[in-house]
Amino acid sequence: MATMAFDDLLGGPPPTLLPPDPAAAALAAAADPQQVARDNPSSSLGWAVVAESALAAGEDLTGYAFARVGYHRGLDALRRNGWKGFGPVPWSHEPNQGFLRCLAALANASERIGDVDEAERCRQFLVDCDPEAPIA
Repeated sequence: MATMAFDDLLGGPPPTLLPPDPAAAALAAAADPQQVARDNPSSSLGWAVVAESALAAGEDLTGYAFARVGYHRGLDALRRNGWKGFGPVPWSHEPNQGFLRCLAALANASERIGDVDEAERCRQFLVDCDPEAPIA
C-alpha cells in the first residue's frame, strides 16, 4: 500500500481507516445497488451508490435522502473505529471511500435542493477529511 501523506507536526490524530465494507463484493459483482443497501444497511458504500444513481437520474430529494443515510452510517463507523470528530479519513484507503462518496453526494444534493450552506459545509468537511478526495 502506498504511504499516506498525513504528517501532522502538531501531533494530530492518526488517519482513521475503516474495515472492509460488507457491500463492496456484491457491488463489484454488479448486484442491484438498492438490494445491496437493503441487505447491508450499515454500508456507506451501498448508500453512496444508490445516492449517486438517484442524483444522476435527476431525483434530487431521493439522492439527498440516500446520501444523508450513508453519511450518518459512515459517521457511526468512523466513531466505532476511533475517530473523534476530526482528523484525516484518507480517500486512498478503499473502505473509507463509501463514507467520502456519501459526503460528496450530500454536498451535491444539498446544492441541488438549495441548501447552499449545507453544501459548503459538506465540501469543507470532505477537504478536511482528505484534501485529495474527489469532490464531484
